[in-house]
Amino acid sequence: MSVCPPYAPFFGFAGVASAMIFSTVGAAFGTSKSGIGIAGLGTFKPELIMKSLIPVVMSGIIAVYGLVVSVLIAGGLKPSDYSLYAGFIHLGAGLACGFTGLAAGYAIGYVGDSCVRAYVFESKVFVTMVLILIFGEVLGLYGLIVALIMNSRASEAARCP
Repeated sequence: MSVCPPYAPFFGFAGVASAMIFSTVGAAFGTSKSGIGIAGLGTFKPELIMKSLIPVVMSGIIAVYGLVVSVLIAGGLKPSDYSLYAGFIHLGAGLACGFTGLAAGYAIGYVGDSCVRAYVFESKVFVTMVLILIFGEVLGLYGLIVALIMNSRASEAARCP
């Protein structure tokens, strides 16, 4: 079996797609779910809408994590001299970032929706909401960190003969 088969870049491109697709799906879900809560809040207390946009902003950051990893992986892809080892590392990095972004988006969406709706009735919920959202966001950050470490290992891969 060859260390550098012609199909090795496929796995790198799959990592690029995974990071971008899954993290963006998570961000879109988080934005839409918390946006529904903000729309409900706006009918009762429109003056609280700007303060309640925090979940939407945090969801958007999740997509940026996927974009960063996708660009870094794509920068390491080469049509030749690309090993299967590098391809699998890039695939793993993309999946790590993508799936953690998906999980973070779900967490932010549900917490944002529930807490924004509760914020209408009790203003003390705001600090709790921000703390929970930070813990949800950090899931995506963990995936970004793991993906960056994995991507740096791919550059150390053996050269193709």
